Amino acid sequence: MLEVIHTGLNIGSKTLLHDISFIIKPGEMVAICGPNGAGKSSLIRLLCGELKPSSGEVRWEGKSLAEWNLLQLARQRALMQQHAEVGFAYTALEIILLGRHPHHLGANRPQDYQIAMAAMQEVGAVHLAEQIYSTLSGGEQARVQMARVLAQIWESSQGARLLLLDEPTAALDPLQQHRMLTIARKWADKGDVAVVAIVHDLNLAAQYADRIALLRDGRLQAIDRVESIMTPAMVEACFDLPCVLLNHPDGGTPMIAARRHPS
Repeated sequence: MLEVIHTGLNIGSKTLLHDISFIIKPGEMVAICGPNGAGKSSLIRLLCGELKPSSGEVRWEGKSLAEWNLLQLARQRALMQQHAEVGFAYTALEIILLGRHPHHLGANRPQDYQIAMAAMQEVGAVHLAEQIYSTLSGGEQARVQMARVLAQIWESSQGARLLLLDEPTAALDPLQQHRMLTIARKWADKGDVAVVAIVHDLNLAAQYADRIALLRDGRLQAIDRVESIMTPAMVEACFDLPCVLLNHPDGGTPMIAARRHPS
């Protein structure tokens, strides 16, 4: 279980996050949404332990992130970053194998190759295995990075697992956006994986997440079931976007349509 307890973050004299609290359980997918500059990526970096909170704490499985052995944490928690720079001519398969490093701390074993290939199969990227990562399109790179983080937390024997995704759909076309979030949803449905994803598109978030967290100006505006968040009042309060509520014809998922601004 992931617990965020009265957590704040200051960088220099600037406060990026204010007194945020919520709980996310394994088996649940939560989408973090909000306008640009709301603090979404800062929050993800806190949740993975890359940044330390200025106040409060973040706990995983009942223990503060600061108390975790970093190697053990890396076997249970993986972060897909929005931008991943690679300075060497690694193949896609070699990038994915980097996710296996916490499990062997040496040469890759046969099972590491098997897991890496299974992760590539999961994201539909087996055909990219021997291609140089830097030559791939942005969408292909995103799929490789998704495979890397899945390979990192592949084994259920490590206990509950945490998958953190920083804008996983940003570089993808509509079909691949749905494929990526379908994978995230599938992993949450395993029951022992908590998934937290930054998603800019509220309608996409509503289709795949159990709950949506709305963040604005570093403050948590609300975190609740999709039906409670996807209302014109909630969306306008967070995004300053006048809108109307619709129901998706395929299953009745709430959707938001922006009102036209007067010219």
